[in-house]
Amino acid sequence: MKHLILGALLSMAATLPSFAQTPASKPVSIVLVHGAFVDGSGWKAVYDILTRDGYEVLVVQNSTATLDGDVETTREVIRKAGKPVILVGHSYGGAVITEAGSDPKVRKLVYIAAFAPDVGESVYELATRPTPGEAGAPLLPPSGGFILVDPAKFPSAFAQDVDPSITAFMAAAQVPWGLKAVEHKIVGAAWKDKPVHYMLTTQDHMIPPSTQRFMSSRTKAKITELSSSHAAMLSHPREVAAFVESAAGEAD
Repeated sequence: MKHLILGALLSMAATLPSFAQTPASKPVSIVLVHGAFVDGSGWKAVYDILTRDGYEVLVVQNSTATLDGDVETTREVIRKAGKPVILVGHSYGGAVITEAGSDPKVRKLVYIAAFAPDVGESVYELATRPTPGEAGAPLLPPSGGFILVDPAKFPSAFAQDVDPSITAFMAAAQVPWGLKAVEHKIVGAAWKDKPVHYMLTTQDHMIPPSTQRFMSSRTKAKITELSSSHAAMLSHPREVAAFVESAAGEAD
């Protein structure tokens, strides 16, 4: 008899609705674009939060050798998205989304401590703007058409608020940044036609805060300031994810 009762209870349990809390699917997809010297794995913590919250999240892996190549790679990922896209770029990834963001599937642009060039302007021009009193990125001289950050200065310049064991590895594992990406002049700026959200990192030693403020202001972005190093997605993933979700949910 006990076995019959147990079997009946198990059968009933299998037919009952589940009350487990699962996030509702969101109406937009999020595409994450990394910057120079790193790859898409830097988005891992942000990716985990966004997917847990119900978003379809796609991560672009760019070579950072040429801007044209990275824009096309990003457009390919946008085409794979199942819903309208919130396009997010960090650092040099901002230049990539500035051009790739013209895709009609892209609804908004989100810049995280990122370059936002204008038409006819290169990342090089923005990176070399005078910024009195602010340190610039400690780049080594170009070699073979590529640029690296001085490995000895990488931890304190790129991510001074991240575990030193992580930044030491990042310094050793840098992805060379191509001059054809750095010096390429933008031919179309999506931020002229689409809503923009910009996270400005006030403790940034790679893209000075004054340069970020200049770029974000001319895009007419909704600006949020964060006391963070350049690598905000590593040191403040919850804040970055919340910022992206806020941009995704707002009616601009």
